Amino acid sequence: MRIFWTDGSAHPNPGKGGYAVIEDLGHHKAKVVAIGHAYHTTNIRMEATAIIHAIELTKDEPCEIHTDSKFWINAITKWSPTWYKNGWRKKSGDIENLDLVKRLYDLYATHTVKFVWVKGHDGTTLNELADQYAKKASDKA
Repeated sequence: MRIFWTDGSAHPNPGKGGYAVIEDLGHHKAKVVAIGHAYHTTNIRMEATAIIHAIELTKDEPCEIHTDSKFWINAITKWSPTWYKNGWRKKSGDIENLDLVKRLYDLYATHTVKFVWVKGHDGTTLNELADQYAKKASDKA
C-alpha cells in the first residue's frame, strides 16, 4: 500500500496557494511526488488539490493518505454521500468548493483509500515536510 502525506497552503488566505504530496517510502525515506501552485486560491482548495493528486498517483493501488485536514476527511467520507443523494445540496444551501467535493467523492468511490488524520504543526516529520513544500510552492505563485 502506498502511503502519502499531503498539505495545502495559501498566503494570505485567500491568496497565493501551494500544495505538496510526499510519498513515504519507508525506512525513513520520502519523496516529493507532486507539488504545485495557484495564483488566487484558499488553503482549503489547496488541501483538496493535494489529496486529489495523491489518489490519482495510485492508479488503482490501495493508498493511505495522511492529512491534517479534518474538513476534507469529513467532507469525503461523511458528508458527500448525503450531499450526493440530495442533488449536491446541503440543508443550509450551496456547497462551497463543489467542484473539488465532487471530484474527491468520485475518486474516493473508485479507489481504495484510507485517510489518517494527523495534528498539524505538531512536529510529525512528513507532515511538516509536506507543509514546508506547500508553502514553498505558494511562494512561486
